[in-house]
Amino acid sequence: MNVSAAALRMAQRFRGFLPVIVDVETGGFDSERHALLEIAAVTVHMDEDGWLHPDPVVSTHVEPFAGSELDPRSLEVNGIDPTHPLRGAVPEKAALDLIFKAVRGAVRAAGCQRAILVGHNAAFDLGFLNAAIRRTDHKRSPFHPFSCFDTVTLAGLAYGQTVLSRAVEAAGGQWDAREAHAAVYDTERTAELFCTIVNRWKELSDLDAPPGSR
Repeated sequence: MNVSAAALRMAQRFRGFLPVIVDVETGGFDSERHALLEIAAVTVHMDEDGWLHPDPVVSTHVEPFAGSELDPRSLEVNGIDPTHPLRGAVPEKAALDLIFKAVRGAVRAAGCQRAILVGHNAAFDLGFLNAAIRRTDHKRSPFHPFSCFDTVTLAGLAYGQTVLSRAVEAAGGQWDAREAHAAVYDTERTAELFCTIVNRWKELSDLDAPPGSR
């Protein structure tokens, strides 16, 4: 199968949407008041046999927006020091530009129409993403504004586990608690979990069979 045919299959698999795994680390739970501090994204691609694979992660540290709040309890969990001189953080608009550029390229390559966010407790990540889009008046978001895929639900169905670490291990992956609560690590593990579940479903079903023959 050539690349264009693989892209066509990818576009058909999720009704024209390209799943993009996203994780954010924040200064609290309120997307309107608390700062977005890290964001990472992993696009996925389909090989010529129809198996889903994660791409390399794209990520950045983010400067707290003007007037934002930082909950010390959240910073204790994620271990982020927003004032650290070596963070290399960028303003929200630049962070979105970086992530969106990679996502738009993957959407085009897959022959899809739009990206759909995949997250573990996806509503949280999508809420912070949408809040940053509103604050920066960003006009070119590739993501669907309200639809998403949640690996909490998928892992609960597939493995009876809803906690990310336990779901990853149930799916046969490795989990390092010392690396957890960092956007890059959590995104990579969530992407692996998502691809494993989708590929397992492919093993158990016959998605390529003609309609009416299943």
